[in-house]
Amino acid sequence: MLTLPPLPSWQAIHPLIVHFPIALLLIAPLFVTIGVIRKPERTSPFFVTALILMIIGTLATFAASSSGDSAGALVQKVPQIQAVLEQHEDLAEATGIVFSVLTLVFAAVVVGPKLLKREPNPVISRVLPLVFLIFYASGVVLLVNTSHQGGRLVHEFGVTAGVQPSGPAAVSLD
Repeated sequence: MLTLPPLPSWQAIHPLIVHFPIALLLIAPLFVTIGVIRKPERTSPFFVTALILMIIGTLATFAASSSGDSAGALVQKVPQIQAVLEQHEDLAEATGIVFSVLTLVFAAVVVGPKLLKREPNPVISRVLPLVFLIFYASGVVLLVNTSHQGGRLVHEFGVTAGVQPSGPAAVSLD
């Protein structure tokens, strides 16, 4: 018989889900870069993979923000902690918005030519993705700053999300 640990509350799940958008959104540009390097007729799978990672990563930013808002409501109201927490929350909100826009722009780059029934050409398959990566870098800087402020809360101030089970003490799988 396998016994699983209790499910954490929404506030306590923040540390578990916050790493997904970070990882996915940092890996996506690698697939864009590989797509740019490949021959134009072979870029599509890499660009589509990058787009999928961006979509999932962007959606995960909103889940992380929501759970973080809930966890933040439990933080002690110490001025120094509160200032970093507010900065972290503001950066998280901006990160979600910026990556939403970036994802929509990249979707247009990837899907646009297919909708217009155009063959890949050097501008579409190389230049636009490279220009996109320049803008994406600004999103990465924002994401890293958001992560850094969250890391400060944990490692500098000792803020943790209280792990309190929201369900039964243990889940048993037979």
